[in-house]
Amino acid sequence: MPGPGAPPERLSAAHYEPAHVPAEVSRYGTAAHTLPVGTSGKVGLLELGFEVRGPAGEQRTELVRHYQKTPLQIMRPMYYDEARPDMPYTYVMTTGGGILHNDRQRTDLWFGEGTSAHVTTQAHTKVYRMESGYATALVNLDLAPGAYVEYLPDPLIPYRDSRLYQRTDVTLAESATLVAGETVYSGRLSRGEHHQFSALASDFTVRRPDGEPVAVDRVRLVPRDGRSGGPAVLGSLDVVSTIYVVTTAVPAKEVADVLHAAAADAFSHAPEGRFGVSTLPVGSGAWLRFVGNDTVAAAAVWRSATRAAHELLTGSPAPTIRK
Repeated sequence: MPGPGAPPERLSAAHYEPAHVPAEVSRYGTAAHTLPVGTSGKVGLLELGFEVRGPAGEQRTELVRHYQKTPLQIMRPMYYDEARPDMPYTYVMTTGGGILHNDRQRTDLWFGEGTSAHVTTQAHTKVYRMESGYATALVNLDLAPGAYVEYLPDPLIPYRDSRLYQRTDVTLAESATLVAGETVYSGRLSRGEHHQFSALASDFTVRRPDGEPVAVDRVRLVPRDGRSGGPAVLGSLDVVSTIYVVTTAVPAKEVADVLHAAAADAFSHAPEGRFGVSTLPVGSGAWLRFVGNDTVAAAAVWRSATRAAHELLTGSPAPTIRK
């Protein structure tokens, strides 16, 4: 399992700055309204490594490497799934309450051979209003052979005049499985704020260890006239949720069928919005996208689909995630 760089490397701009920032975001520059890039508290780093530990018959996945730099941090992983007592649940937190202008965040998660883990956030991620500059959030996931990982953060809320580039890069062994996803709101909906952020760019990429691409999903949202992107992203709607199930453990069509059935069942209780499911290239899994105006309906689809994926892939029911 690869490890993090030495401390001096962690604090260099080359470590936490993206090599490329899409023009939709980078055009806002890095001029400092208050604190410039790299100032204390503006660079959040989190590195976690998991491995299987313990005697035969009593093995479980444990956190074996941990580095954090404010504002990113975690508490101790919890084991509350009675059906999977070997699987830790880890909550990523931010001491700053949200993402501010010129913030740079980087999260590196390594999962050793045969590990099982669930990683989420403590609460919604808020991207605050920015007078100048922009923010970036990089997430790198590395899954060794046989690893099973659920990376399911809570929704992202971009405030008025905010701009963010977020990039998730996944290195996935052929026999590893990843259930990942994200939900984005069009703003602070309870305050009547719709499509007033400046720009949101997101890249989600999955590759094999040799660099072979498996899946790429790129989103560029720049609100104009009350719309953000086309009908397959947000359009004039307020919520978009995406779930990726990348696996070769189960046929891609079976994964797609399970996701579709779970989303359709959620719609029967909260029929709002629309969704679609399709398989990923070369039989590497399936993905689901939901768009709508109702956060409750979006949460129902998310919960139903991720729980169904968990049960299909692990053979046990998913626990209720404690927040």
